[in-house]
Amino acid sequence: MKKIFLLVAFAAMTITASAQNSFELRFLGTYPDIIDFAWNFVTINDDDPEGEADESMNAVKQALEKYRTGVDLDENDILTVDKKNGFLVYESRYDQHLLRVEMCYWNEADKKHKLFACSTWCYENGKPSLGQFDGMCFLRYNNATKKMTFCDAPGFEVSYDNTTYSLPRTGKDITVTKWNADGTKTEKTLKWNGHGFSK
Repeated sequence: MKKIFLLVAFAAMTITASAQNSFELRFLGTYPDIIDFAWNFVTINDDDPEGEADESMNAVKQALEKYRTGVDLDENDILTVDKKNGFLVYESRYDQHLLRVEMCYWNEADKKHKLFACSTWCYENGKPSLGQFDGMCFLRYNNATKKMTFCDAPGFEVSYDNTTYSLPRTGKDITVTKWNADGTKTEKTLKWNGHGFSK
């Protein structure tokens, strides 16, 4: 039942955040970088008076605002931006609780699209403590139209059964971690193939 609730809740959040399913990416310069992708993603609802972002995306938005204006983050927050590798991660700690939000993008093999992903997971004492906004979503960016469109996970289904996903800072593959009831964990790799992922 918990798995179903998490899946429905994350789907509802994604639908709320993507009321129009696609939007134009706003950026300066010739090509967008990870900050452009992240900023457009966390501000998608700013033009919609009824749009609401979840708490984790609001936290990322505040961190990005401070990053863009050169203001120090709060003591318990860390924002790591790697423009060269198209990756960023936001972490917020409170006692034994950790919120971790990763974002990255891939250049697709057709050289006409980019794939953007956001992966959000909460941890308690080093183990997943999945809440209603945990999960992953993907958007495809069209270089010609400069539009981003929400899409399904390409080549796999996101599991919410004690499973977390780590986006790559180096390399191109996604690491899937299954947290077992006996306290152990198992990992597998989803291999990037130029347009999606192979199991």
